Amino acid sequence: MSISATIKAIQDIMRIDTGIDGDAQRIGQMVWMLFLKIFDDREQEWELFDDNYRSPIPEELRWRNWAADPEGMTGDELRHFVDNDLFPGLQELQARGEDTRAVVIRNVFGDTNNFMKSGQLMRQVINKLQDGIDFNTQTDRHQLGDMYEQILKDLQSAGNAGEFYTPRAVTEFMVNRVDPKLDELVMDPACGTGGFLTNTIEHKRRNYVQTPEDEKTLQASIRGIEKKPLPHLLATTNLVLHGIEIPDQIRHDNALARPLISWGPKERVDVIIANPPFGGMEEDGIETNFPQAFRTRETADLFLTLFIQLLKDGGRAAVVLPDGFLFGEGMKTRLKEKLLNECNLHTIVRLPNGVFNPYTSIKTNLLFFTKGQPTEQVWYYEHTYPEGYKSYSKTKPMRFEEFAAEIDWWGDEADGFSSRTETEQAWKVSVDDIKARNYNLDIKNPWQGEEVSHDPDELLEQYAQQQAEIQELRDQLKQILGDALSHAPAEKRKQA
Repeated sequence: MSISATIKAIQDIMRIDTGIDGDAQRIGQMVWMLFLKIFDDREQEWELFDDNYRSPIPEELRWRNWAADPEGMTGDELRHFVDNDLFPGLQELQARGEDTRAVVIRNVFGDTNNFMKSGQLMRQVINKLQDGIDFNTQTDRHQLGDMYEQILKDLQSAGNAGEFYTPRAVTEFMVNRVDPKLDELVMDPACGTGGFLTNTIEHKRRNYVQTPEDEKTLQASIRGIEKKPLPHLLATTNLVLHGIEIPDQIRHDNALARPLISWGPKERVDVIIANPPFGGMEEDGIETNFPQAFRTRETADLFLTLFIQLLKDGGRAAVVLPDGFLFGEGMKTRLKEKLLNECNLHTIVRLPNGVFNPYTSIKTNLLFFTKGQPTEQVWYYEHTYPEGYKSYSKTKPMRFEEFAAEIDWWGDEADGFSSRTETEQAWKVSVDDIKARNYNLDIKNPWQGEEVSHDPDELLEQYAQQQAEIQELRDQLKQILGDALSHAPAEKRKQA
């Protein structure tokens, strides 16, 4: 049976189980089992090459000792073991010296749950995994990588989990243009399922890795942070599938939960490639980790502030942001001023509707900038649909080949992109013009007539943006009044 057929058979079995509700739970359930199976296969390889290898997992909890035997425990015994022995045991693992494998496993299972109620069905799933996948064979490893990509795509129809999947064509293009070098530290502080990081790994291997020492350099050059348990599990497994031996660089944390100033010079990185969650609001109090001028509960804006802080001088970034950031006012104006003063925002690629369907139809943009010198001009490139397309869909997704025109036009940052020319899809705007527009970056293609949008999604996005800005002003006013009252003399406070 092919790996594709194995995965389908597993999902069909899980659909019968009464404990699993929806795609997200089914995928999460399958992936934690897949993680343990792959880890056990890797351990066989490590044992072969290292006589002194010691597993970080207690013997009774290793896949080979409770799952691999098709006639092993099943029914209530199996379910009881998984719920009461396996998960608690893995969640308490401790590092042994410099070996951080235990920490990786503990972090993966820290907030992971077993949803299956039937031990018999669980045994069937385990047997399918054991028989159908051998990660130590090159063929299975390659097929499994392709299947994992499909699993991540399936998350697009799994409710909010879809927000963590960026279309592969977009991630590949962004990595291609930023071109991370072998020894450059690359970070995604909102890494979701790890798409930008795995594309970076592929890019470095394809262009820069030539020796085993180069591979070691690559292994140490990837950083990621993810707040939510399911995408963190998916990202960690994704990096294992892409040959990262001990993916302890993927932290399960909220990158926004630290004061901005606490990110010191030693934590700065060369490259940031990210698609921060947009349209969402952070929990109360998170915004107080940021300076007063940049406080907001809008997640994407907080992340952009963090990205600027995290880049070294000369560091490069490629970031996905919605149209609302370009035309937004209030705190967004101050953030855009900071971006243009501290970084060279040299390129904005404007994407058409539907790139992120079905998760969202909001229009998005790719911002490319380099820290350490102010912006003098911004180049815009309008990406259009391929001939015959009116939108993208699950059956007609965006393809990397569509970006060939941008790549041919791009030029070299070293000479200030001197080869770039204005075309029907490309135009430039001076920073003085942008300042005169009060930092409104929503600049339409001058080669096309002005269009009035009647798209309900765009109108709703603009309305939501305006409401968010009104709420932000209210919050600022409340803070100012609160500060004034707290510093007023006690007698005056009583009178007030």
